[in-house]
Amino acid sequence: MIQLLIVLLASSLQQHGVEAESSHINKFHQSAAKEHNGVQESQHEKVIHVNEEGDGELHSPNFPHVYPRSTQLLWRLVAANENARIQLTFDQRFGLEDPEDGICKYDYVEVEDPVSGVVLGRWCGQSAPVPQVSSGNQLRVHFTSDEYFPSEPGFTIRYKLLPQQSESSSPAAVPVTSAAQQPVEVLSEAVSQLHTVEDVLRYLEPERWQLDMEDLYKPTWHLLGKSFIQPRKSRGVVDLNLLREEVRLYSCTPRNFSVSLREELRRTDVIFWPSCLLVQRCGGNCACCAHRCHDCQCQPTRVAKKYHEVLMMRHRPGSRGLQKTLTDVPLEHHEECNCVCKDDSD
Repeated sequence: MIQLLIVLLASSLQQHGVEAESSHINKFHQSAAKEHNGVQESQHEKVIHVNEEGDGELHSPNFPHVYPRSTQLLWRLVAANENARIQLTFDQRFGLEDPEDGICKYDYVEVEDPVSGVVLGRWCGQSAPVPQVSSGNQLRVHFTSDEYFPSEPGFTIRYKLLPQQSESSSPAAVPVTSAAQQPVEVLSEAVSQLHTVEDVLRYLEPERWQLDMEDLYKPTWHLLGKSFIQPRKSRGVVDLNLLREEVRLYSCTPRNFSVSLREELRRTDVIFWPSCLLVQRCGGNCACCAHRCHDCQCQPTRVAKKYHEVLMMRHRPGSRGLQKTLTDVPLEHHEECNCVCKDDSD
């Protein structure tokens, strides 16, 4: 009887060991199947491998009908060859929720270049973006919609590999008929160095820049910010209360900061001139915020949205030229600031 029990126990242990080993192998294969070409596919990101055999498509759910609310989709396109480049082309049937104050806040599709770490653009509204090309062998596409006002038809993006350029070919050999046909990043860098609107239009369209100047003419409104006037002290009189009040008022104050419009508005698909503007933002230190405060920060207590008229240029779908318009862009200005203590409980 004892020998029989020993035999049964040994058989059970052997079977359990085989099942455990098999389970371990299956888990290993499942984990390995999620990684390819050095890219890990997460629970929220779908990895798509782009090859030379054919093109592919990404689209919003239910395209060309209304997409669902509260949706988050993330695709990563990966080419096996590290020297390959991926091109995205948007279908002209494009429609997402319209922007608010020129900014895509709610429903949008965004394209990021993971190799360079640059967001190529964020788009919404009813105009299809121009084609986008990666700097490396990867692109990330993110679609999001909130719980309100879904639109139609959504979007469709076709992706493909671009032919690899041979080492003997030179980029200078590619003919460029006008400055307006250059990539947005190149144009933005060149335009930012120019000093007047006339210089910008002459650079972009040397043969018809005068006509563009006439087309841009229209009445404009300018919003003037409030001036902050410091009262002058009387000579020879030391007012300690005033000195203390000056520390409170001027240690943390609205100050001039220059902001890049493309970064501030997240409009990397267009070119602005001027490319940067001055805004009022809270700045300074809060060394004397409170006796027991360890983390005191200068934060805005009153914020105003002001509109600034600038020249905006973008590529026209199916055209070589640039669309040029004078447009008002909203920028956030801090009108009042205060030192706020962040205690340990925050």
